[in-house]
Amino acid sequence: MKFYVKHFLLATALLWVTNTSAQLKSRNPKMDWFENARLGVFIHWGIYSVNGIPESWSFFNNYISYEDYMKQLNGFNASNYDPDLWVRLIKESGAGYAVITSKHHDGVALWDSKMGGINTVKDSKAGKDLLTPFVKALKKSGLKTGIYYSLPDWSYPDYDVMTREIKRYALKSEPERWLKFQNYFTGQLKELSDQYNPDLYWFDGDWEHNAQEWRSAEVQMMLQKRNPGVIINSRLNGYGDYATPEQGVPVVRPSAPYWELCLTMNDSWGYVVHDKNYKTSNQVIRTFIDCVANGGNLLLDIGPKPDGTIPAEQVKILKDLGTWNKKHSEAIFGTRAGICGSNFQGKTTISIDGKTIYAFVENVPKKYIAIRNLAQQPKRVRVIGTNLALKYKMDSSSGVTNISIDENQLDPMVTVIALEFEKPAEFLKELPKMNYENLLKLSAKNENASPVDLIHALVNDSWKGDYSFKTQLAQIKPSSPLESQLYSDANSWLKKHAEALVGSAGLPQGYYDGFSTLSPDKQTLYLFVDGKPNGPLQIKGIKNKINRIRIVGNGTLLSHQILNKQYWSEVPGMLYIAVPEDQLDSRMTVIAVLLDKPLNLHQEEIKPIESN
Repeated sequence: MKFYVKHFLLATALLWVTNTSAQLKSRNPKMDWFENARLGVFIHWGIYSVNGIPESWSFFNNYISYEDYMKQLNGFNASNYDPDLWVRLIKESGAGYAVITSKHHDGVALWDSKMGGINTVKDSKAGKDLLTPFVKALKKSGLKTGIYYSLPDWSYPDYDVMTREIKRYALKSEPERWLKFQNYFTGQLKELSDQYNPDLYWFDGDWEHNAQEWRSAEVQMMLQKRNPGVIINSRLNGYGDYATPEQGVPVVRPSAPYWELCLTMNDSWGYVVHDKNYKTSNQVIRTFIDCVANGGNLLLDIGPKPDGTIPAEQVKILKDLGTWNKKHSEAIFGTRAGICGSNFQGKTTISIDGKTIYAFVENVPKKYIAIRNLAQQPKRVRVIGTNLALKYKMDSSSGVTNISIDENQLDPMVTVIALEFEKPAEFLKELPKMNYENLLKLSAKNENASPVDLIHALVNDSWKGDYSFKTQLAQIKPSSPLESQLYSDANSWLKKHAEALVGSAGLPQGYYDGFSTLSPDKQTLYLFVDGKPNGPLQIKGIKNKINRIRIVGNGTLLSHQILNKQYWSEVPGMLYIAVPEDQLDSRMTVIAVLLDKPLNLHQEEIKPIESN
């Protein structure tokens, strides 16, 4: 599937209704709590935390012998395990549910399974059931209970796969062994169902066999018989309720009506003492917003230590996320995916009745927060968390609603602006053509006259691939000293950044929360930065190698960071670019990203990771 910017710019009326209606057609009432929760906490806890090595995959990939991997049972003591403390922290984050690994691919179960196999009660130093007290604490708190269960069990003697190189047998030649394994894993699932009655099952590893071999239909029926409202993730060979993209924030919204991104805070699912490559709280919050704005959930992972304590870095991120969520809960929980197209350079959500648009502002804007193409005027605009009313002006000639906000009214992480309407928000069917001479005259009449209005307009046109503004600007004859000054300032900025305004249209909506353009050879990506970013610039979906990043007009070189890139996967990581505050242009900053070859974008859905 190819995406071109022009596809995103074919504005239609009632854009939010189009999206919401499509979702409503495939709605499932049992999914309401899941969709409204928006945030869950994933818990990878197992013996792999002792040595701080990849869970299960360490011996599967022959990085360590199976025998040495299993020696970690002797160090898994859970001596400081406090499930009530875990639950309080999870609830403080704003999460509505938690998913814990009852058993990973290594086959070590956290509960006292009577079906055989390995478990923490009889085989680990902890010597006790670790799942039951956590589930009890979850249910007592009112949070929903999710249980992760690995379908493969690489330790079980009658499972056919042991490592990437070692297969115990072929199913066709020894069907009785496979039948024994089928009875084993379905028996464990019956135990989990009877003992814990979870609200959600998070299966993993279904890629090793087909639906018939896993008895997927039978498993679904068995779990739903115990609890008709139980939710099952996608990793049961098509017998689940929602999609589970992994590690990369989707650029293309998943086709499933419900989805959830599972994401690590650093580079590891379980506890790895040396992995200090943590995302900042700002990056996590913005990733969470990205999921919600696209109609999905975030399942944020933590990896407790072998003694049961949670690393301090992870505690901080959960607490920071909770502080932000508490302040901005109205814009997150119970909302739906935001508006489409070029109506706002950023992320948005919409209230269920469609009468409130929540706009997420990730920077300190130079002048205004701009909403484009509104068909009607808001009745009220306010800051979430303070309910401070904001002044705004709707310009019918340009189709832009400018919202004024002072820097001291902004949240240090991400500010949320609510636009309230008398009826569901509508957008113009056609984009108004910009008249630069009229815009110049209007700008000169403003109390705080600034060339930023002109610059924003020409950058918006450039992003769409429309460079006709150059002809319009050349024909303008200012009629007052102030108009002359504004006109001169805008042309001065244009001259300084001319190289970014001679190529073609920029990134499609969703890849970067700002305007962008491309050089004629498509090998340099120009990012326009309005005001002062609260954190590093965030760009999704670029498959290219980054050769160099610089600030246009002064040549300052910038470093970058790529997170969540898996070496075996074609899915690109998230590109982050930190821009020093003292290097920001007073009108609008432009960043040039030199690529190794013409821009190559990821345009497919992000799938589960089937290797590690």
